[in-house]
Amino acid sequence: MSTPTDTSGSFRRRGPRFTDRIVAEPAGDGQWPAEPGRYRLVVSLACPWAHRSLIVRRLMGLEDAISLAIVSPIQDERSWNFSLDEDGRDPVLGHRYLEEAYLARDPEEGTENGVSVPAIVEESTGLLVTNDYPWITIDLGAEWAKYQRAGAPVLYPEGLREEIDAVNEGVFHDVNNGVYKAGFATKQARYEEAYTALFARLDELDERLAARRYLVGDHITEADIRLFTTLVRFDAVYHGHFKCNRQKLAEFEHLWPYARDLYQTPGFGDTVDFDHIKRHYYQVHESINPTRIVPLGPEPSAWLEPHHREELGGSPFGPEGTPPEPLDGPLRPLPPLDM
Repeated sequence: MSTPTDTSGSFRRRGPRFTDRIVAEPAGDGQWPAEPGRYRLVVSLACPWAHRSLIVRRLMGLEDAISLAIVSPIQDERSWNFSLDEDGRDPVLGHRYLEEAYLARDPEEGTENGVSVPAIVEESTGLLVTNDYPWITIDLGAEWAKYQRAGAPVLYPEGLREEIDAVNEGVFHDVNNGVYKAGFATKQARYEEAYTALFARLDELDERLAARRYLVGDHITEADIRLFTTLVRFDAVYHGHFKCNRQKLAEFEHLWPYARDLYQTPGFGDTVDFDHIKRHYYQVHESINPTRIVPLGPEPSAWLEPHHREELGGSPFGPEGTPPEPLDGPLRPLPPLDM
């Protein structure tokens, strides 16, 4: 797969092409109604940006309101595909490739910015509604309140939004996107800039979490979800594959127990699939890993070690919140690797 780097050797992330929103009370163009049974959330279990929406859908208890499609972690020249489904088609949309939903929305320029996940697709028409990943999670957490489960947490509380936004801004540039800027840089100077900013931000976050259980407030918010999906991939992928190797996540004093705390919280660790994650990065990014060998480690059981973060106070779902119901099993097991 080709990667978007400019002539300076810097990785450039393309923004979402379709920025419509699904809201409780639509008030104009670009707004769709929050309507159960109308939409399908398409994710990759490998992708950190898609993983956010999967976590929020589960925390909010929206499984019956919004159906879920999981693409293969192995992209080809047409990007994300439904090859894990019977006959290689999504059973609801009928698509073989996610790009079909993009082209249904805009036949001329639908794939101009690439084909990305998460994507929300209208089931009846098969056309893309939005791939605006920052707003998808916020809206799943706020605009679908009428259909959320009892005890769902408030992930973007009004009184904390300014602080959440400030934390998210730094995390996005230096951590979420920073690992990609390091991994896909084609010039030494650009790599070193990204590497330096990444670890400066991780050091700052490690210090921030020394005396507080969560990034903002005393329960899980959007900020924790956005950081977690990068942290959970760090030692398995970014440390080696993307050359982010000053130290492992497991070597941070506070970030490592913080990440384990979240992993052990229902809705987080039960939506992680290290097999999907490693196969995607190591088998798709052939310019970085031409042998396509998938590493066996790290040992995932380390994520279940005691974290003792509850001693800092706070509670995952807020004072009146409750955890979501347990999942029945893994979301989408993969067949064994070809030997």
